[in-house]
Amino acid sequence: MKSDPFDGAVAIVTGASAGIGLEIARQLAQRGASLVLAAREPTLLDSAAHACRQLGAQAIAVPTDVSKRDQCGRLIEAAVEEFGRIDTLVNNAGISMHARFDELGDLDAVDRITGINYLGSVYCTFYALPYLKKTSGRIVAVSSLAGRNGVPTRTIYSATKHAMAGFFDSLRIELRRDGVSVTVVYPGFVATDIAERAIGPNGQPLGTRPVSNRDVMSAEECARLTLEAVAARRREVVMTGRARIGMLLKAFAPGIVDDMADRAVRRGR
Repeated sequence: MKSDPFDGAVAIVTGASAGIGLEIARQLAQRGASLVLAAREPTLLDSAAHACRQLGAQAIAVPTDVSKRDQCGRLIEAAVEEFGRIDTLVNNAGISMHARFDELGDLDAVDRITGINYLGSVYCTFYALPYLKKTSGRIVAVSSLAGRNGVPTRTIYSATKHAMAGFFDSLRIELRRDGVSVTVVYPGFVATDIAERAIGPNGQPLGTRPVSNRDVMSAEECARLTLEAVAARRREVVMTGRARIGMLLKAFAPGIVDDMADRAVRRGR
């Protein structure tokens, strides 16, 4: 029986205070990883680290705004100072939006979403890469189905997720001889609070969930599928059958896929 690649490994998880990131951290803790958890809210982050320690893992909390280059550098430094190595980097930090582009009052939301979703993953990867090369490590990018097809009312969010896909797909090819794997994850709707924290037309968090809870994947299942793919060093994982069908349809009937995306958003699914 193969040993668990996460047992005894050191993993950094961004956006680890809630949702998919928190559940990835918990499951890594259960699998024997030592954890470096990053997020912007110190209180929630400390609670996440405590939860992982309760599961038997070593875990430290490093408050980090990934849109800030210097903070990403300090996050990687803290991981190496504490554990001496990095085996896995999970770029999960993200923020969504629920607004048509022509409804935005200004461009501040564009800068904020781009900084967190795209540049944050680039910054963390840049600083962690020398250490990941030493351990033949794993890089994970938690993207979205919106990173494979345009989605109305998610214009900037979708753009940042497309950018993540382009960056990490290119990086995978560059690193193919360095022993570092790159896995891009494409979840659909997942039961987290990202919708409540999504930016609305006025640039402020919505505070409500304009997405139905029906037929959405649990954070636990999303994390399980993610870690399964990362452990196997798979290049990507598309998490639903409907999404895989949609990707096939896009090649020869893109208008149908556009209609599907429009209907899905209108139904909140």
